[in-house]
Amino acid sequence: MANVRIDGVSKKFGEVVAVDQATLQVEDKEFFALLGPSGCGKTTLLRIIAGFELPDNGHVYFGDREMTNVPPNERGTGMVFQSYALWPHMTVKENIEFGLNMRKLAKEEKAKRVANVLELLQLKGLEDRSPLQLSGGQQQRVAVARALAIEPQILLMDEPLSNLDAKLRIETRTELRKIQRELGITVIYVTHDQEEAMSIADRIGVMNRGRLLQVGSPREIYLFPRSLFVADFIGQATSVTGEVVSRDGFVTLKTPIGKVLGRYPPGLDVDIGQKVIAIVRPEHLLPDPMDQANEIKVRLSALSYLGSVTRVFGQSDGLNLIADLQVDKPVSVGQEVKLYFRPNDTLILASQ
Repeated sequence: MANVRIDGVSKKFGEVVAVDQATLQVEDKEFFALLGPSGCGKTTLLRIIAGFELPDNGHVYFGDREMTNVPPNERGTGMVFQSYALWPHMTVKENIEFGLNMRKLAKEEKAKRVANVLELLQLKGLEDRSPLQLSGGQQQRVAVARALAIEPQILLMDEPLSNLDAKLRIETRTELRKIQRELGITVIYVTHDQEEAMSIADRIGVMNRGRLLQVGSPREIYLFPRSLFVADFIGQATSVTGEVVSRDGFVTLKTPIGKVLGRYPPGLDVDIGQKVIAIVRPEHLLPDPMDQANEIKVRLSALSYLGSVTRVFGQSDGLNLIADLQVDKPVSVGQEVKLYFRPNDTLILASQ
């Protein structure tokens, strides 16, 4: 079993709280993403799992074994760094062999493992090149190959694609997901890229200011955010502050843009008179009227053509809105339009 359990882990650097009482379980063979803005503590938490940092409080377990004070080289993990950390004076083959040499593997076993990862990462023919002779994508694959050659139970990855261009990032993350499934290993993957986390992870842990705010599948995180931070950080959202005036089936709010009906997520209840926030995703603001739909008049201030949709930005009574309209609905800056959003697509969150 290669599941990872983090129990009440905290870490401070001086007066800065990098990780604050983090509790988390990553399942065996799961691809888990730690997601959050720069400085939120996700890399520190990964380094604690790897053993490069010791927590001030809390415990780390791999399966039933406590690993909190076990040295990094005895944890059975592989690590892929943001910088790749390849030795420039070594060839590709020598870089991949590095961890195997440290483990003093027999020559035959070492050759077998190197051949396997060269094949797996599509690096055959590059064995004798220096890392300086490789593209960014090739260097990234060498770093992954080196980590996989030691046959880790758990692969830890810290922003491994951030140095690649947009198209190559998409291609490489797809390959990483495929490799993870083929090998059946547990992966904990740190990223600040929401789309990246949503596209490859089985589950996501959203962090901010050292705290794990929410853990769930990409669908759960997107459709049922538990806080305004998560709703804003995962994708785009328009937020409307209002007061609860009724709660019969849907929650009815009194807001600056008029009456708004919405739903609240499982586990959250609201009271009459409570200040709450209604969240609407851009794809849920539509130009066509619907039964029971919320209506809003918007003065458009900017447009962005995104291919399949036109993303529009606008204001209504001081409220900023973002909507994705189909390209067959031509609009222009300065135009006033009516947009509609269904109560089922409107999520009510506690005010923060």
